[in-house]
Amino acid sequence: MSSPAAQVRSRVPRIASAAVEKARLSVVPRARTRAAKVPFVTLVSLILIGGVVGLLLFNTSMVQASFAASALEEQATSLAAREQTLQMELEDLRKPDRVAAEAQDMGMVPPTAPTFLTLDGRVLGEKLPALPENKLNLSPPTPIKPEILSPEPTIVKVFAEPEPVTKAGKSARNAKNAKRNTQARKRR
Repeated sequence: MSSPAAQVRSRVPRIASAAVEKARLSVVPRARTRAAKVPFVTLVSLILIGGVVGLLLFNTSMVQASFAASALEEQATSLAAREQTLQMELEDLRKPDRVAAEAQDMGMVPPTAPTFLTLDGRVLGEKLPALPENKLNLSPPTPIKPEILSPEPTIVKVFAEPEPVTKAGKSARNAKNAKRNTQARKRR
């Protein structure tokens, strides 16, 4: 019988030769496989188109917001002007002169002597009725205009006489007009 070590030794070259045969390298033709270009190009195109559409929508919304903001600013300006107008009207309505004039138009007059009521119900002061003769003159009379501010009008009469037009006639007519003008000035 053979020893187990001898058996292993005889088997090893056989296994090794089989492995060498299997492991022999040979040139294999290269299989050319390319990634498909159509899906990639489609994806990039869709991303670009989506970006452009997104930018257009964003720009449109910004323009609409700008129009809305300018409309609101105009409305705020008109409301501020309206508030100022109403404030001025309110101030005019609260003027003491106007209130007093309307009170007099309704027949109200100021009392001649004031009376006071105390907390316990007593009347202090003299009770006198307010009479229309006691009303105040709220509108002062118009002042008289001085005579110097309203002079009488100056009337200048110009006389025109028909004369033949000649060189000698022109100079004579000019002399007459100058004489009349100086007389009119002296009369003033």
